[in-house]
Amino acid sequence: MRLQTPFLFDLDGTLVDSVYQHVLAWKQALDAEGIALSVWRIHRKIGMSGGLFTAQLLRETQAHVSEEAINRLRDAHADAYLQFRGQVRPLPGARELLSALSQAGIPWAIATSGRMHTAALNLEALGVDPARDVVVTRDDVKYAKPDPDLFIAAAERLGVPIEHAVVVGDSIWDMLAAKRCRALGVGLLSGGYGTDELERAGALRVYDDPADLLYHLDEIAARP
Repeated sequence: MRLQTPFLFDLDGTLVDSVYQHVLAWKQALDAEGIALSVWRIHRKIGMSGGLFTAQLLRETQAHVSEEAINRLRDAHADAYLQFRGQVRPLPGARELLSALSQAGIPWAIATSGRMHTAALNLEALGVDPARDVVVTRDDVKYAKPDPDLFIAAAERLGVPIEHAVVVGDSIWDMLAAKRCRALGVGLLSGGYGTDELERAGALRVYDDPADLLYHLDEIAARP
């Protein structure tokens, strides 16, 4: 059988084991501003746009924070995350999955809610070169997840219809974005969300990690 379906990947928690480093970086940034928030609440927001992420966290704490403080939070998060450089690793099967798609001539792209300042670390760990491969970051679109702009832009750069693409992500925000642009959503458990949560958000299939997806690739991308 021949595989043809283009793939659009989230980055953190989908291809790179970096979700909990982001959580801890946000925790460090929030603590520095005197904003008390439990780690589990931070985790539930990872994957959405930074602006929406910050707004929701502050709403949960009922904190009144100036725009200047919000900017400090974002910068402090980025600086704290870069301190985890030595801990960031590709998830099992991530490199092999991208290589298999490339060898089969299947278009793929990465669409991340992170800005290139932090995404560069993950891309380096994954062996992805933005000068060679299609990478869309928060810097490139007006709105990030759960809005579909990132995936739409990635599909446009590949020159494929978004309705024919498979969006692979680890969070409910990825699945909601996929649904909003009429792409096929496939969830991975490697970011900490459960199967039921991903399916309720629109995932047609859910796999453990990139290695598991690669093993079952024909279930979602097979053509006679």
